[in-house]
Amino acid sequence: MEVIADQEVMIDAPSQLTGHLVAASAGRRLVLHAMHSVVDWLAFAVWEDGHLVRSLSLSPDNGIIENIGEPLPFELPYWAGDRPADVIPWPGEEAEPYALPFHPLDLGEDALRALCGFIQEGRPEPDDVDANALKLYGFHVRNPQGPDPAEQEAELRRAVEAMPPPRFYTLSPDGSLIEREGL
Repeated sequence: MEVIADQEVMIDAPSQLTGHLVAASAGRRLVLHAMHSVVDWLAFAVWEDGHLVRSLSLSPDNGIIENIGEPLPFELPYWAGDRPADVIPWPGEEAEPYALPFHPLDLGEDALRALCGFIQEGRPEPDDVDANALKLYGFHVRNPQGPDPAEQEAELRRAVEAMPPPRFYTLSPDGSLIEREGL
């Protein structure tokens, strides 16, 4: 399994995910999942062997931003009205109806569970993976639009080789710097 965590994949229209990521998933399932709790935004999408099967993006401020493909089984209770938004108003304020028939973050947690096997918030179920127990054996950070790692390493080596030898200084009793030999 490969996991990509990048702010750049948190896009309003998941179907517009950059082509190189979709192409890299050929022969496999690709899942995009993004939530932003401050604005109650959720976006997720599923590709099978490079073909988009489902994409949904919604928030109370923007409504349904994208809705492509048939709802997946975990979504059905939400669309049927069985999981209404339970929004508690601020003290002293009157309750206004929530802009969506359900809370996107609730659906987002169920999407995370159904698509990835774990949740981030809420009560875990017995079959959930304990995300905190997963071991990370390494990671790789790179910019797919950036330079080739080998070219970048060679450029760094050339820059280091072009540098003059280090110079060392010490403070004199009057506070001025005095260059000295070596360490």
